[in-house]
Amino acid sequence: MTIYEKIQYTRSGKRPTAAAYVDAIFHDFVQLHGDRRYGDDSAVIGGIALLGDTPVTVIGIEKGTDTKDKIQHNFGQANPEGYRKALRLMRQAEKFHRPVITLVDTAGASCGIGAEERGQGSAIAENLYEMMTLKTPILSMVIGEGGSGGALALAVADAVWMLENAYYSVVSPEGCASILWKDSAKAAEAAQALRPDAQSLYELGIIEKIIPEPEDFSQEDAKKTFFHSLKEDLSKEICRLQKEDLDVLLAARYEKFRKVGAYDRNHH
Repeated sequence: MTIYEKIQYTRSGKRPTAAAYVDAIFHDFVQLHGDRRYGDDSAVIGGIALLGDTPVTVIGIEKGTDTKDKIQHNFGQANPEGYRKALRLMRQAEKFHRPVITLVDTAGASCGIGAEERGQGSAIAENLYEMMTLKTPILSMVIGEGGSGGALALAVADAVWMLENAYYSVVSPEGCASILWKDSAKAAEAAQALRPDAQSLYELGIIEKIIPEPEDFSQEDAKKTFFHSLKEDLSKEICRLQKEDLDVLLAARYEKFRKVGAYDRNHH
């Protein structure tokens, strides 16, 4: 598949949403609600769970499944209260020394008038700022769409993983084509230029791991095998991160993001 074909497949709605990952990988999940400022945002689900025997905080952007469910979850486009809820849960995780695992799947943050009035930009910026120095391990997985600041607000992590057909980009291919060529029909060309696919981002050092996908997520046996393997990999990585000295972990997290976009004029 071309990069743009992968993006279209990712958007197809045939893939598990964040809630399915929570159900399949974690147990004893207790969902927590509200940002303690405005209200609860159902586009962001989060709470306390067990990964094997390890207590963790898990936070996901939930798109929903059928039409009614998608409307309830605002199609995975979070409002400021969703990002503030996520940050509240991450601060709680820091207090109780729980690792944080985030599941990213969003075309982008909500851009409605209400979201802007309630401080969408500052909510995303605060998450970026706070996650950089959060004193507990953070692992982020892009499980579908990883659109702009809406995705990055949950992806400032010690390790960023991506499913092989997911994408992670500052702008959608359609948005990029509209800006550069005033023609959204050139989205496939924009996708090739953006290189938002997992393989490209791995080669650029922006992500640490590509997660192989089953050919068909609708096949239950393939899906069970996928989740079982992912659970084992997550458990090993969380165990590794927990063994790291906290100061070393935070310094490495800072350096990881400082290197993103670095330009070497001697190697064009």
